[in-house]
Amino acid sequence: MSLLDKISPFERKDLLIAWLVLGVAFTLGINGGFALLTDYQNITVEGLLITFLVSLIAVGLSFVLHELAHKFTAMRFGYWAEFRKSTQMLIIAVVVAAITGIVFAAPGATLINTAGREMTKKENGLISIAGPLTNLVLIIPFIIIMIIGFMMSPSTGIVLFTLPGFLFYLGLIGFQVNAMLAFFNMLPVGPLDGKKIMKWNPVVFGVVIAVSLVLLYLALVPTVILSLFV
Repeated sequence: MSLLDKISPFERKDLLIAWLVLGVAFTLGINGGFALLTDYQNITVEGLLITFLVSLIAVGLSFVLHELAHKFTAMRFGYWAEFRKSTQMLIIAVVVAAITGIVFAAPGATLINTAGREMTKKENGLISIAGPLTNLVLIIPFIIIMIIGFMMSPSTGIVLFTLPGFLFYLGLIGFQVNAMLAFFNMLPVGPLDGKKIMKWNPVVFGVVIAVSLVLLYLALVPTVILSLFV
């Protein structure tokens, strides 16, 4: 049985819906929310389509692989696990992005059924850390794509409607999305991954959240990395 066969049709539908809605939310967030209304003259259909495409690619890889990492790690321990979307949180994500330009990405969760078996702290911690670690690993190819786009761009600057511009934009957004997802999920509050990881191993929690914070800073200030290639 392949990995895809372990994803039920119902789960695939929920992942697809969450993926598309988050793509819309990130498109609104990247364009500044109300800027679509207040500064609509400077926003083109082509620009929105490229932003939506980039958001789909970045969010698709970042979000879907994050949730599947939780799922397959849980299954390695013999548990049933499936992602379930939260319609309410998806609506909130779009509304908040439209109003504030900030994306609150909590589209649902991977539900785990232990079938009556008590899950250990280590199992819970490893299942939880699989998601943020996946995002941290995904940062590497997105940084490479961003740098390639930057190096291919002419000395006059980066132009979005070109291959170098698209690669740079895709790499940058992918870098930022994965850094945000990793750090946000590492916060030790509520149902987030960080709380479970900290209960399992505070040292591992401290290292991963510190790395996530540094990478989030670099993602929001990418000139720090790009200055090495000038």
